[in-house]
Amino acid sequence: MINMRKTDAADTGWCVWVTGLPGSGKSVVSAALLNLLCERGAEAQLLSSDGLRRVITPKPTYSLEERDAVYAALVYIAALLTKNCVNVIIDATGNLRRYRDEARRQIPRFIEAYLECPMNVCIEREQKRKITYQAPRKIYARALESDASTVPGVGQPYELPLCPEIVLDAANCSPRACAEKILEKIVQSEDARRSSGMKKLRQDQSANSY
Repeated sequence: MINMRKTDAADTGWCVWVTGLPGSGKSVVSAALLNLLCERGAEAQLLSSDGLRRVITPKPTYSLEERDAVYAALVYIAALLTKNCVNVIIDATGNLRRYRDEARRQIPRFIEAYLECPMNVCIEREQKRKITYQAPRKIYARALESDASTVPGVGQPYELPLCPEIVLDAANCSPRACAEKILEKIVQSEDARRSSGMKKLRQDQSANSY
């Protein structure tokens, strides 16, 4: 029989958005988190804004209109996956707060993980990294030479999260250490959700007993 009942938060997957400046370590932390989950027999889908751009904007201009479209698609896909009980890790700068807030609005079980990292460290890392995880190369070098940069933190704003569930010192913590702390937050959040659900169930049972 097909279940026609309305889906609620208990039936959905969770979503973690790993955000921060370019070069702060989002991709390596997201990959480390995915590995940690796999080690524990859990599954998640990794969504990368750079990977999505290769599909919907193969020659990106990084204009505001283009960013709006890319992040709208990213959030839509993440929300659709979680509604179908798939856990999601978003690896994306999401430079404007409203992009991340929209994900929070659409996804009941949502965690925002902010990688705090000074700009000079981000620039140094970006210059040295060999694996780009589909991101364009030398974005800071090109941005600092241009008067019309589209790079968040240089020519475009990066709006800091106001109330992230977790803030990580990405300059001094290894990617795996950051991922372990995010995993701890996921576990804490899920434990709190289950506890709240059990409390509500007991209250409902008590009310129905009269």
